[in-house]
Amino acid sequence: MSAKVLERFPAGSPRGSWPAEEYAAERRAAGEPATVVMDIKSDAFLVVVPRSDEE
Repeated sequence: MSAKVLERFPAGSPRGSWPAEEYAAERRAAGEPATVVMDIKSDAFLVVVPRSDEE
C-alpha cells in the first residue's frame, strides 16, 4: 500500500488524549479517507491517506 502522511503525533500523549484519532476524524469529516497507523520505529502515530497514482 502506498500512502501519503498528512501528520505525525508522538505516541506519548497524556492518558485519555487521542490527537491522531481526532485529527483523522476531522480529515474524514472534510472528505479525506484518513486513517491512523503506528510507526514503531519512530514511536509515533501517523495520519495517512491513500496515495493517488498522480503523485
